Amino acid sequence: MADDAVEASGNDGDGTDEDGAGGTADPPGVPATPRARARSAALWGLVGGFAFLVLAQGYLLLDGDLPFGYAGLFALAGAIAVASGGIAYATEHRLHAKRRT
Repeated sequence: MADDAVEASGNDGDGTDEDGAGGTADPPGVPATPRARARSAALWGLVGGFAFLVLAQGYLLLDGDLPFGYAGLFALAGAIAVASGGIAYATEHRLHAKRRT
């Protein structure tokens, strides 16, 4: 009887789901915790900052010239990281509520 309940839930008893992924995922529509939202926003901020640095480095490699030095480049990348992280934190709950994540 207990084995039937395990099979119906999709968990085979070893901590993994049928697809082999470990852990349990929240069902769609469940709001994320503030800690998870902050972590996700910080990671998106890093992605935004590093993406800017990659694009700037590519521009410099193609014999381009920027009107500021490397210190200004890193300051601008930091500002982009903060802005993209803030935007991600502000909008993630809306996307999650609409199930578009």
